[in-house]
Amino acid sequence: MNNEIKSVILAAGKGTRMKSDTPKVLHKIFEKPLLGYVLDNVKNIVNESFVIVGHHAEEVKDFVEKNYKSAKTVLQSPQLGTGHAVSMVCPYLKDFQGQVIILCGDTPLIREETIQKFIEYHNTQKSDITVMSTIFDNPTNYGRIIREVNGSLKCIVEEKDATPDEKSVKEVNAGIYCLNWNKIKDAFSQLTSNNAQGEYYLTDIIAWGKKKNLNVNAYILNNNDEIYGINSRKNLAEATKLINERKLAELMDNGVTIVAPSSTWISEDTEIGSDTIIYPATYIEGVNKIGKNCKIGPCAHFRGGVEVDDNCKIGNFVEVKKAKIASNTNVGHLSYIGDAELGSRVNIGAGTITANYNPLTKEKSKTVLKDDVKIGSNTVLVAPVTVEEGANVGALSVITKNVSSWALALTRSPQKVIENWVKKALNK
Repeated sequence: MNNEIKSVILAAGKGTRMKSDTPKVLHKIFEKPLLGYVLDNVKNIVNESFVIVGHHAEEVKDFVEKNYKSAKTVLQSPQLGTGHAVSMVCPYLKDFQGQVIILCGDTPLIREETIQKFIEYHNTQKSDITVMSTIFDNPTNYGRIIREVNGSLKCIVEEKDATPDEKSVKEVNAGIYCLNWNKIKDAFSQLTSNNAQGEYYLTDIIAWGKKKNLNVNAYILNNNDEIYGINSRKNLAEATKLINERKLAELMDNGVTIVAPSSTWISEDTEIGSDTIIYPATYIEGVNKIGKNCKIGPCAHFRGGVEVDDNCKIGNFVEVKKAKIASNTNVGHLSYIGDAELGSRVNIGAGTITANYNPLTKEKSKTVLKDDVKIGSNTVLVAPVTVEEGANVGALSVITKNVSSWALALTRSPQKVIENWVKKALNK
């Protein structure tokens, strides 16, 4: 066997309980699809991933092809169970001599390090088949891990096929497998559908392996949150909470102050430097990088693609999207900074807007503010536009042309004062 590892990710299901036209695996947490979490957590481990698609296959295929060069989709039609799903990759792996890990596309909390430990256990035990298991006080809806008298793995029984004694077992199938492919691939042409659902179960490869005298083991995962599956909107909300709590704990352990964890939401793809303070009701989604000693919020919203250097302040009710903000820059409250590049020591007055979107052409353009630029409050910067180093823009201006270095740009009308106007209007 060689050291190459490939993954198969099951993503063909409809997700009926989601009550949605969107495929289940494309529902999002912090604007990243569930399937994206799984693919991200295997991309540093495997050489290639196969995503099994079915329901709304073209949408899932489009997401995979646009975002993951080392992954390809394989259609399962009709959908005859999890064992049948994995059999779809057999033509692509007929000469493969390495290991295959199988995961579910609707379990976004599984960690990369967990998968690594799982594979290490498989290798240490010299297993041919290893299934990941975990313990639930309430194991309802999960396949049960059935062990031999001596504690070795015997088989996995789906709940709908389980006897009352088997249903009382609290150790359950986590839905993740590691296989020595060359020894296991024949199983997928020999599975039967003699069960309550008339489907080909992936779990039946355990019993198949036992009959072939292969080395079959189960690896117990201690943190059962990691295999939390998404089947409903309530599950989606709970998974979002779990991912957020995990991220906030990680940030606080690394020196970031989260003033109010109960009202702060930060994506796992966001990096934040030490001594930065995140104030309450801040929501940060997508991929972002925030430097050290910054102050963010309260009530700030990062929409992804944001890079903030050290010693910056992003004020309350500020929305930022696809922007680079250099060090020692302040963005005042009630502002929108989108598709922009801000230099160092820039000051953005309250209520400033980068008008980046042309509704006629549907194009987005860039605003560039060089070092030491000062923008007065309630200014609109109509992109594409560049304000050169050191320039100032007066409050209430609408800037549609480039501004040269160290210049003052103004577009508001001169102030007029009409003496005694009020008294005359009131006839006094």
